[in-house]
Amino acid sequence: MKTGIVIEGGGMKCAYTAGILDCLMENGIQFSYAIGVSAGAACMASFLAGQEDRNRRFFVEHVLDPQYIGFSNYRKTGNYFGLEYIYKELANSDGADPLDYEALQSNPTEFFVVATDAATGSAHYFSRDDIPRDDYRVFMASSAIPAACKPVEINGNLYFDGGVSDPLPVKHALMDGCDRLLILLCRPRNTIRSQQKRLFLINRLIRKYPDIQEAIRYRHKYYNDSLLFARKLEAERRAFILAPKEPLPVGTYTKDPAVLQGIYETALTDFKDTKRSLFEFLEG
Repeated sequence: MKTGIVIEGGGMKCAYTAGILDCLMENGIQFSYAIGVSAGAACMASFLAGQEDRNRRFFVEHVLDPQYIGFSNYRKTGNYFGLEYIYKELANSDGADPLDYEALQSNPTEFFVVATDAATGSAHYFSRDDIPRDDYRVFMASSAIPAACKPVEINGNLYFDGGVSDPLPVKHALMDGCDRLLILLCRPRNTIRSQQKRLFLINRLIRKYPDIQEAIRYRHKYYNDSLLFARKLEAERRAFILAPKEPLPVGTYTKDPAVLQGIYETALTDFKDTKRSLFEFLEG
């Protein structure tokens, strides 16, 4: 039985993801396969490296640094999120909060990170082999929200946020041979996403990337279809969805540490409430 974990993105909403992953670590739960999108992929890396509390620090403590997020970043670098700061200055081996690269690479779990090819609008699935030491552009690319961030160059190609093309890569996990899945959301399981707001402005800002414009136009449909499929798998006992009961009081760009800590703690409570049924699913 090949058990996988799928994690969606969501910017600062992934403080919830951080809490769930810490609970999984505390209980010694591992997976054969892991795939993540955007901030969810970065959280997955800390989980696979066994670095409990690291994800929480990135959402609650490091967010206080002005280089982390804000319009000052955008004016200086073209990135609202300080991708270089988050995934280089903090995460490198000589950084303030380094990723345990050796532990990540030695973990036998198959690991994939979703990004979107800027030239085609299609999903690209980076593997662990695409992540060199102290070169975390794969995570930068997966988190590069169009219009809010510039695309990230990897091997001569440009990439944007993976949530544009495959926001909930459940089908890809099944194609890779998973028999059952834990699906981690940072939105309620009954979410129905609407079309992106301010499309005209976004299209102006990314006018050099027409296929990304087209993908954003239909992103809500990709997400809704994938979530519907995930719920179908859950009804068949092939998936277990772990998600907040109510919409989180936080947005993609929230940077209030107290609010984000509260989201993290909500995840701890939700895990406790669903722990028994989750264990039954994983052991079944």
